[in-house]
Amino acid sequence: MNTTIVSPGELADSVYHGAPITILASYWRPQVGAGHVKYLSEHIPTALFCDPPYALAGIPSSTRGRNPLPDPDLVMQWFRKWGLEAGRPVVVYDEGRGLYAARAWWILRWAGVNQVSLLDGGMAQWEMQGHKIVGGPGNLPLPCTMRVNPGMMPVASIEEVKDFDGILLDTREPDRFAGRREILDLKAGHIPGAINLPNRALLHANHTFRSPREIRETFAEIGINEDSEVIIYSGSGNHSVQVIAAMEYAGLPIPKHFIGGWSQWSATVTNPVEIGDGRRLTPCRASL
Repeated sequence: MNTTIVSPGELADSVYHGAPITILASYWRPQVGAGHVKYLSEHIPTALFCDPPYALAGIPSSTRGRNPLPDPDLVMQWFRKWGLEAGRPVVVYDEGRGLYAARAWWILRWAGVNQVSLLDGGMAQWEMQGHKIVGGPGNLPLPCTMRVNPGMMPVASIEEVKDFDGILLDTREPDRFAGRREILDLKAGHIPGAINLPNRALLHANHTFRSPREIRETFAEIGINEDSEVIIYSGSGNHSVQVIAAMEYAGLPIPKHFIGGWSQWSATVTNPVEIGDGRRLTPCRASL
């Protein structure tokens, strides 16, 4: 198993036949510890718990954003908790929206895990299709044979964003991009010159991914194809990772990720802010 997206049926078949895979449940709730409580109440058989704010992000700050890159030593501690093995595929999922699963997918890839897949539609689709769920503390992890190798996914610093001449893609909701609404960060608006493609444009209503063809066509409509140079961002690197996963699924190159995003940019008083719907690029013909 070495694809970006795996269906509930495919994963259920792997679990039933005892395939050598590691499954991670990336559950987050606003209350401290509530994600683990949810995991204890129900999870996919053999899944282990992933705590997004502790396993997948560093300490927030005005200079790094709300969900900065985690320290590699911290990620290594979680590798041991999960018992990651070299060459053993990993499947990540969350409760259904896909944001925290995508965050786990991107961080694991950044940390050097090559074979990572997203469960399409997460726990919601798993249950909808009638697959088995279990409760309790989960399986004991295997011995860890992997070492963290950070930097295996392309990232962009805030300095690179300021000097960038390519396509700067903002994946937040249009109201946040245009500056009509902002409840999370210090200022409303977007980085000057950015264009907007909300992550939901690449998903069905049930939060499963659209087909690779549809995803490529959506990107072509905003002028992005396999030859485009792109830096992508969101508020703090969650919505943007879901879009990066969609790009890989559709066969488009993985863009550089400004993971600090709008939370990092807007925290500095001197950084310029643009409001409104932003510039529009000439649509390009997608390679299908």
